[in-house]
Amino acid sequence: MMIEKSCWTKTTCAYCGVGCGIEAKVNSQGNLDIRGDKDHPANYGKLCSKGLALGETVGHQGRLLAPNIDGADTDWPTALNHVATQFSKTIKEFGPDSVAFYVSGQLLTEDYYVANKLMKGFIGSGNIDTNSRLCMSSTVVGHKRAFGSDTVPICYQDLESAEMVIITGSNLAWCHPVLFQRLKAAKEQRPKLFIVVIDPRQTDTCNIADLHLAIQPGADVALFNGLLTYLAEQKKINPEYISNYTQGFQASLKSAQNDALPHQQLLEKLKIPDKQLQCFYQKFAETEKVVTIYSQGINQSSQGSDKVNSILNCHLATGRIGKAGMGPFSVTGQPNAMGGREVGGLANTLAAHMEFDNPVDHAAISHFWKTDNLATSAGLKAIDLFDAIDEGKIKAIWIMATNPVVSLPNSNKIIKALKKCPLVIVSDCIKDTATTRLANVLLPAQGWSEKSGTVTNSERRISRQRRLLPTPGEGKADWWIVSEVAKRMGFSDAFNYLHEGEIFSEYAQMTTLGNEDGKRRALNLIGLTKLDAQGYAQLKPQQWPVTALQESIIHQRLFSDNLFFTDSKKAQFIAVNHQPLQSICNKNYPLLLNSGRIRDHWHTMTRTGLSSRLSAHISEPFIKINPLEAQKKQLKNGDLVQVTSLTGSALVRVSISTAIKNKQVFMPIHWNQTYAKQASVCALILAYTDRHSGQPEFKATPVNIDKWHFQSEALFLTRTELELAEFGYWAKQKVEKGYLYRIADKMPANQLKAKITLLIKNKAGKNLNYSNNDESDNPLYRYVNIQEKKVCYAYIIAPNLQQQTLDWMQYLLDITPDVTIERSIISGLMEGKLAQGKMICVCKQVATNAIKDAIQAQHSPTVENIGQCTKAGTGCGSCIPDIEQLIETYAVSFSTA
Repeated sequence: MMIEKSCWTKTTCAYCGVGCGIEAKVNSQGNLDIRGDKDHPANYGKLCSKGLALGETVGHQGRLLAPNIDGADTDWPTALNHVATQFSKTIKEFGPDSVAFYVSGQLLTEDYYVANKLMKGFIGSGNIDTNSRLCMSSTVVGHKRAFGSDTVPICYQDLESAEMVIITGSNLAWCHPVLFQRLKAAKEQRPKLFIVVIDPRQTDTCNIADLHLAIQPGADVALFNGLLTYLAEQKKINPEYISNYTQGFQASLKSAQNDALPHQQLLEKLKIPDKQLQCFYQKFAETEKVVTIYSQGINQSSQGSDKVNSILNCHLATGRIGKAGMGPFSVTGQPNAMGGREVGGLANTLAAHMEFDNPVDHAAISHFWKTDNLATSAGLKAIDLFDAIDEGKIKAIWIMATNPVVSLPNSNKIIKALKKCPLVIVSDCIKDTATTRLANVLLPAQGWSEKSGTVTNSERRISRQRRLLPTPGEGKADWWIVSEVAKRMGFSDAFNYLHEGEIFSEYAQMTTLGNEDGKRRALNLIGLTKLDAQGYAQLKPQQWPVTALQESIIHQRLFSDNLFFTDSKKAQFIAVNHQPLQSICNKNYPLLLNSGRIRDHWHTMTRTGLSSRLSAHISEPFIKINPLEAQKKQLKNGDLVQVTSLTGSALVRVSISTAIKNKQVFMPIHWNQTYAKQASVCALILAYTDRHSGQPEFKATPVNIDKWHFQSEALFLTRTELELAEFGYWAKQKVEKGYLYRIADKMPANQLKAKITLLIKNKAGKNLNYSNNDESDNPLYRYVNIQEKKVCYAYIIAPNLQQQTLDWMQYLLDITPDVTIERSIISGLMEGKLAQGKMICVCKQVATNAIKDAIQAQHSPTVENIGQCTKAGTGCGSCIPDIEQLIETYAVSFSTA
């Protein structure tokens, strides 16, 4: 055991803000084996499907391997000199605000720190913002207004000791699966734990809920203002706490009453039954230990900051903060969104939670960095920044580890702006993204498995990310790239770092400026300021504030002393009122579009899209609609629809479900130009933002849908990527050893067959064909090409393929074809591995038919005994709702057969 353990390297997952610890090692095939770190307090060995598949996403395919200027590869000195010269020239001619950085929660804290230091400290502009603006900046505003600091007060352990957990604006089961499983386990151990889910959609998170409040989109402020009013009426507030430790209660209560009274007016805003509302309010009033989890459904709103404060107001009014099992809990979307907040990655803050409008902070940073050019005012937030590019005010933009063409609202405008910009620099590990296609300069950065540094998770816990694999090509650490440009701009003394540990040490020291006792700012790492290189290399997870090096895991919550970081040291109630959505549905755009993540994909799929395992569960972009809307539009499951808004359009499959209300629709955020022809949800999103935080409203865009009529469809399997621009619709799925393309077009099936046949470059070997009849009203073509005992190409073409079960296609490249396989392909009657059906459990690779067989073999099938038989559902647990649905469907059919 000791020998094996020495082979494993402890590091941190690359995905959501849970910050799971993982252990990784290189196996005999040179690939990464991944398992959960049982010692890490974020997950204690548990991982979700995405984390378990990390080893499949670290290959060299598609990597940016060398610096590139205007389409030609070059060397690092040339590229770095070019960037530094062009930045310096632009600043000299147009001033420091003519340049900008747009960075990412995928960066490590050390990368973030150096980028912020260069822009704000030495270029002298506040124009550095981050894609974390899109996911949690409203929470930053809410925290700072209420607490005087951007501080998440609770720790994950509070989920286990809470008596009531409210989940609002979050499909926790899919977006933060490990936290969801911790909460689910707590519910199983303590069935009296009361869980409320507040979400217009019915999601998998609702499966553990005692109460689901499907409120109207955007009505969160009204809901929590109603709660505050109820608490005051029922005398369930904490007058002593309010009097001694807070300010502004009466003004906030008056605002809340304007929303909540008369009661019928509140119900009209919420559109939920009064019985449900009263149950929620009564349970909150009677339960002491309440945790409120909130995420993008709260933040991604034109009223996101006020939504956050409406939640905080209710916790402050009852004194439910700073104690075990209670408090407001913002769960962040990216692995290092918190780290970026700490070191000044947002345009409106300085580093180490210091502020532009504080002269003491400004002087302290100027002295610490030894600069006389520190920015004096906030820079442009993400949407305003790209507007400034479009208007010609920003002449040079450096984009790091993010893909704004896909992730920012109104994608067409972002494309137009970047095309206008004289200098677009992109640092990325992936060569071909929607954003790199618009760059003048490409700089190859390290990927997750090659990076070394730190990240901070949603409970303020700093963890080490450690290098696992060598970097392909000429890729470099982001901090190194930025530092080398800074040196060439004349700032060598300030950026002369030898390794990332030196950067972390400088950052830790910075958190103590005027804050040695931690009473001015909660973010204090004084206990880490003495780390040497070895101490940094061996650093265990640390939860800030860190007053002394934490040799063992601790769990600490903030505000237990009832002291806050405002001038008065008292928490502030913020008076907020419900406001209608900025965008209103009308006859041209009658449906309200919500957007979000799905279970097994992440952001723009540059990583998860490389995994065949993660691509197997949901393989095409879709829009989920209510059956009533489907009936009105005469749509069936699998139809293609054109989705349109004021800013753009998308072409996606229809998924009909009662989980979404009528007049509302849902689309995932992941698909983009790399994985589908026209499926970027951000092409549809209007660029409305919160006036305080600048965070865009991704959850409420008026759209329309119309059936897109096609005459033919194809599934085309190939070992190489293809260019399919000529077809009306296509979507790409990664499968083992190749790609599966889904194609649809307005041309007849025989013409589509002719077009696809031209894409097959090498037809040597055995060619198997099946055709029912070219003249048939419903022609069907099947083809497979076998070379050297391997399937190289295969396709199925027909006028419509939606009624056929074709999951077997994705397995063809990974098997050795024999007579049985060949017979299956031509006959369409699947045998052997091809008959396993749709993948359900991604973690354990268990498909539909294995689960169906296990259900049939059980007298009273349950998720638990199905798991014992097949291992399905025994990994991260995200597939359990699918297993439950199969049990519900097939247990009945088998019992009545």
